[in-house]
Amino acid sequence: MTCILLTGASRGIGAAAKRALEARGARVVGQATKADSADMVAADFCEPGAPQELWQTALARAGGSIDVLVNNAGLFDPSPLDRSDIAWLDAWEDTLRINLTAAAQLSRFAVRHWQERGVVGRIVHVASRAGHRGDSPAHWHYAAAKGGMLAMHKTIARAYAGEGILSFAITPGFTDTAMAGDYLESRGGPGLLADIPLGRVAEPEEIATLIAFCALDAPASMTGATLDANGASYVR
Repeated sequence: MTCILLTGASRGIGAAAKRALEARGARVVGQATKADSADMVAADFCEPGAPQELWQTALARAGGSIDVLVNNAGLFDPSPLDRSDIAWLDAWEDTLRINLTAAAQLSRFAVRHWQERGVVGRIVHVASRAGHRGDSPAHWHYAAAKGGMLAMHKTIARAYAGEGILSFAITPGFTDTAMAGDYLESRGGPGLLADIPLGRVAEPEEIATLIAFCALDAPASMTGATLDANGASYVR
């Protein structure tokens, strides 16, 4: 049985991914800021030590071996330029820590885990269209974090493919989750859809399908690839 550590598993894309992976027979240990079930671990990524504690707890629950890491946890809170310096910096640091630094820590633990055992492994990074094309003036921090995640993904893929350690990235555009809903409304709601040729935002289940594919099915030769899912609002 494939054992998977999935961050941000309590809602939206993460909850849909958990369902999709479990439907395929995988054992999923999920992470949420507040956990309330046996298959979920509480970890607040604003705390520097949380990723290490999560990894160790998830490893124990998985019986000592994790095969796939899915970096999905994210924070998408606006931080306008006219905020106070300390408020702007606090928002920057929280967003970078949750969206990028925690993912980097977990990726490091995963790579070392697989190297020490001489086994193959996979990392799936849920980044964002913002990592390619940027985001709103109030979301410098979010775009920077997702751009950093993509650069990290490419580095991992190139560095460890020869050891059977694979890395994949997914870059959703707007997705119908609580996190994106407030943003859509703040940016004009339906009017924003004019920028999406498909005419709608993605459903969490669509992104979950891509996560399951990368985690379980994608051929090794695809390592280093980034899969866009944005309704053709950004093509490259």
